[in-house]
Amino acid sequence: MLKARHKRFILIGIGLALIGLAAMLILNAFQSNMVFFYTPSQVAKGEVPHNTGFRIGGLVEMGSIKRGDDGLTVHFVITDTAHTVPVEYKGVLPDLFKEGKGVVAQGSVGADGLFVASEVLAKHDENYMPPEAAAALKSAQEQSKTLVMPK
Repeated sequence: MLKARHKRFILIGIGLALIGLAAMLILNAFQSNMVFFYTPSQVAKGEVPHNTGFRIGGLVEMGSIKRGDDGLTVHFVITDTAHTVPVEYKGVLPDLFKEGKGVVAQGSVGADGLFVASEVLAKHDENYMPPEAAAALKSAQEQSKTLVMPK
């Protein structure tokens, strides 16, 4: 027969084990739903995970939108003014999706370098762009200026 003190220790141990299990399940759910943001320059340098979803952001390159015969497939190019990434998306695009405007696409890049998007988000007004995309565009523009300007 167990003493009351031992029963208390067993109940505390079981409680701590359940709390630990719950914390592990919550952290695992957060990690599996986490999506990282990358720029076309980072994709070009190979800094993105393969066979894993991520977000890519930049501007839709002028003259790059090509619609498929099925009416749903769209091919376009995302640029950060330094590098470009071809994108394929099958679905309905947001109303604000246009050439020369900001866009964030979620999906994965294949071995051929084509980014297959599962979701496309367009910025909602002229003043808004995700902070990561704005910083990436500014950085890419500064790098391209230093490469182009003669000394």
